[in-house]
Amino acid sequence: MIEIALSHEAPWPDAGWEALAAAGARAAIAATPYGTLLTSPAAVEISVRLTSDDEVHALNRQYRGKDKPTNVLSFPMVQPDLIDTVSQNSDDGEVLLGDIVLAHGVCTAEAAERGLSPEDHLTHLIVHGTLHLLGYDHLTDDEGDAMETIERDALATLGIADPYAIRED
Repeated sequence: MIEIALSHEAPWPDAGWEALAAAGARAAIAATPYGTLLTSPAAVEISVRLTSDDEVHALNRQYRGKDKPTNVLSFPMVQPDLIDTVSQNSDDGEVLLGDIVLAHGVCTAEAAERGLSPEDHLTHLIVHGTLHLLGYDHLTDDEGDAMETIERDALATLGIADPYAIRED
């Protein structure tokens, strides 16, 4: 079972972020071979933090050596090749899959630039971040293409348009 521990602070407004995060995480997991996590007896937790650009900037500099804010950061807590084993053999029935952190200013600016609702863009970034927690990456063209395909599939199950489609505006 997937549990979302969501925290948010200004400038993120109060909204249904937890439900969107849960839907995005579940859709991402379901679109991968890790789909069994959705029915695992272990409580598989994903921590989601909605915060300021300044906090994400500091985290990005500290952990990735990049001196700028970014839309989403993911911090996996379990090696991908151990996810199934850990969820089946958890001593206390709980597994912390990892943390996802999103920057308000970057996310809302991207959503506006792309003509998306903040809710749809946040859901996409949760899907993206969850895939990183599961070990997916986009460092090479092949990995990036595979990850984008999973994102498209997951978002389609939620009725969210392909975020990578070329817009003809």
